[in-house]
Amino acid sequence: MGSHTVEKIGGTSMLRFDVMLDNVIIGNRSGDDLYHRIFVVSAYGGITDLLLENKKSGAPGVYKRFSADDPNWDQALSEVGDKMRSINESLTGLGLDLEAANQFVDDRIDGVRKCLLNLRQVCSYGHFQMDEYLPMIREMISSVGEAHSAFNSVNILVNRGIDAVLIDLSGWMDESNPKFEDKIRSAFSSVDFARQLPITTGYTKCSEGIMRTFDRGYSEITFSTIATITGASEGIIHKEFHLSTGDPNIVGEENVKIIGHTNYDVADQLADLGMEAIHPKASKAMERSGIPIRVKNAFEPDHPGTLISSNDFKSDEPRVEMITGRKCVSGVEVWDADMVSESGYDYMLLSYLKKYDISYIAKNTNANTITHYIPKNARGYAQCVAELRENLPAAEIRELDVAIVSAIGSNMKVPGFLAKAANALADAGINILALDQCMRQVNMQFIVDEKDFEAAICALHRGLVEN
Repeated sequence: MGSHTVEKIGGTSMLRFDVMLDNVIIGNRSGDDLYHRIFVVSAYGGITDLLLENKKSGAPGVYKRFSADDPNWDQALSEVGDKMRSINESLTGLGLDLEAANQFVDDRIDGVRKCLLNLRQVCSYGHFQMDEYLPMIREMISSVGEAHSAFNSVNILVNRGIDAVLIDLSGWMDESNPKFEDKIRSAFSSVDFARQLPITTGYTKCSEGIMRTFDRGYSEITFSTIATITGASEGIIHKEFHLSTGDPNIVGEENVKIIGHTNYDVADQLADLGMEAIHPKASKAMERSGIPIRVKNAFEPDHPGTLISSNDFKSDEPRVEMITGRKCVSGVEVWDADMVSESGYDYMLLSYLKKYDISYIAKNTNANTITHYIPKNARGYAQCVAELRENLPAAEIRELDVAIVSAIGSNMKVPGFLAKAANALADAGINILALDQCMRQVNMQFIVDEKDFEAAICALHRGLVEN
């Protein structure tokens, strides 16, 4: 295990780079204390949404317009360049060389434009199909965001007398196409961690196509792979908030508590519900390598944050560590009288989910009913349900708008937690539509009407954490 850490800074935090300098990257450090760290940076907040599509609303960005043959993709690309230059302007007070930064943006934006125009011309001859190139185009367009933020970060640090080095994994104008791990291993082979401060793009160009596998979660995969390959002592994720017992925007900042210490099992449960603590495939690699992950609040640099470590860890006292959940979930209920005692019926339903690459969050079954709880924004969801209805004419299939609220913890194997949770929801007048708990007892999941989501979160937090 090395003596260095690998640290990730998210896009929202990158927009407040002055705070990142003061609290995370430099702070009170000087001399040798500035080094023995690797920083993996995301694109500035909102840039990847403009380059691809809005992650929440689905509003089209450059890629989505181009792939839909929308002629406005060119204008959208110009607007991304304008936004990037505006961000550059805001960083001049921190020491950014504005001319160099704007030239970097112009080179990347113009390069993407020329590439896309040339592809359009090539495909116009009929022997080449644009659909074959779209996955690579998505990768190339996305990479511009991280390259921009990494270049600026290095420029500012070097201008402040720090030996920062740019590790640009985006593969810009690089005709080689190595495997993912080989790319990272080669990039860090000559870095002296004791004397250099590597700033690394969250996107990595590789033969596997990192977005084909992880899509928008690729920066955390880069983060974890760098940690495992370089043998980091710890991985640190800097966020705008602590990993707490609940969402302060829902239950109130005065009511939440910092978790402090938990394990990878709990982190998996959070990831399954869409909580952005750490991508599950990123955490698995670090777990296997014995590298703990620390989630810190970038605005409280002296606080140790929350440590995610081995599954051997259990909290000293039985407790619920987090109340969280997920909205915009559809309960796809299949009722079929012929299901009773029929071997393989569940397997048959899962084959449809597999066909459309849909991962369900929870599932309930009884003698003649199976319900899968699926994110409503899952790609292929509508087609999957339509095909189920077409191929199972004897079954009754319902879609219900629901939410999942969960109580999660590393030490909940004591009598009474489930009863307390159910009573807390009943006292708030919330009807439990279904519930789910595995024998590992790290996650109690309650299915409620979608309109009751926030009230259910508050009720569980009040009953299981505050009281």
